[in-house]
Parts: sequence; structure tokens; C-alpha cells
Amino acid sequence: MSSPSHLAALDKLKTRIQALRGKTTANGCTEDEALSAAAKVAELLDRHDLSLSDVEIRETPCEQISFETFRKKRIPLDDCVGAIAHFCDCRVWREKNPAGENRYVYFGLRSDIEVAHYLTELIDAAVRAELGRYKTSADYRRFRHQDRHLANASFSFGMVVSIGDKLMAMKAARDKVNDGAGRGLVVLKSAVVDEEFCKLDLKLRASRGTGRTVSMTAYEAGGSAGARLTINPGIGADPPAALKR
Repeated sequence: MSSPSHLAALDKLKTRIQALRGKTTANGCTEDEALSAAAKVAELLDRHDLSLSDVEIRETPCEQISFETFRKKRIPLDDCVGAIAHFCDCRVWREKNPAGENRYVYFGLRSDIEVAHYLTELIDAAVRAELGRYKTSADYRRFRHQDRHLANASFSFGMVVSIGDKLMAMKAARDKVNDGAGRGLVVLKSAVVDEEFCKLDLKLRASRGTGRTVSMTAYEAGGSAGARLTINPGIGADPPAALKR
């Protein structure tokens, strides 16, 4: 069983995450503010993990949390959830809910999957917001009406690929800082999650690659939108970790 101090720390972290979750475009703030919260919650997660003993980490049960897409077809996030899961030291798979709609299931330590779900919400909102801006641009209006669906998909694809690359780079930087603590925290957490994941005995299959038609003009515009999001993570960063546009 987890120690009382561990549970108290976890509850405190969850409260902070819930407060940051309120900073979304749906509640009136900008994507910049919402994405700044994403980098901040990564710092909180690292502080939480480093406060735990190896025994507490080994005794922490793994859990699942789902992000519903409310879509039966694949959406742009498909090309980013793997990077989100890696960033948060958890596993992810896609499955159908009872209504036949896709959902992403994150599996790992509770604090990690809470952050993964939170980042998925933020990235989904940011891509939608940036796509909305792109649709008002002169470049977008140059597309013929029948080609605009392709432009929308290409822009979103370019943006999530760019964000995914940034998350992978951000993860590498975080791991370097955490490894500097001399504990092998990343390896320990990975071993715990892998062991529990094997117990699920899921029959997962890799997604088959499909030909994708892309408008390079829109794809590059999406990539530029993602590249403008500058991530400055790090434990004890000064000023506090932020993700700015």
C-alpha cells in the first residue's frame, strides 16, 4: 500500500492539475496560457516523482484513463498521442467505446496518466484553435472549395507532428535532469509500468500504415504553427517553466 505521505502528495498534485486544467480556451483564456500550463504541470510532475522513494514508486498501482474523441474516424491527435505517452512515462492504445467511437487509453502511474490526459486536452484545443485561425488566412482562401478538407487535414497533421517532436525533445531534456539526481527514476518507472502492462494481456495490433495525401503548403503552415510554440521546461526553471507562442 502507498504511504499516507505519498497519497497526500498525489492528492495535492491532482488538485494542482485540476486547477491548471481550468486554464483552457473553453474557459476564456488563450492557447498560450493553456500551453504554458502544460509545461508547468510537467514541472509539477517531476517534483512529485522525485519526492517519492523507490519503494513508493514500486508499490504505486497502475491505472487507466480514457480520452474520448467522439469520432468514429481517426483524428489528428492519432499522430501525437504516442509522444504524449512517452513524455508522461505511460502506455497508450486506441480502442472503440460502446458507441463505436475512438478513444485513447493511457495506462501508468496515476499522476502520469492524469498529466497525459491533461496534455491531450490542451493539444487538441490548441490544434483546433490554430486551424480556426488558418482558415481565416489568405493562404487558406487560395485553396479551391473542394480542396479545403485536404488543407484542414494537412495543417492539423503538420501541427501535431511538430508538437510531438517538441514533446520528445522536452522529454529528453527532463530525463537528463532527472538522471542527474542519480536515481535512475525513468528506468524504475518504466519497469513498473511495463510489468503491470504485461498483466493486462491485451491483444493489441500495430496500426497499418495507410497512404496519406497531403497538401505540403498546408502541412508546412501547420508545422510552423507548432514550431512557434516554444517549450522552456525544467525543474526549478527561472522563470517558471512556460510554453510560449
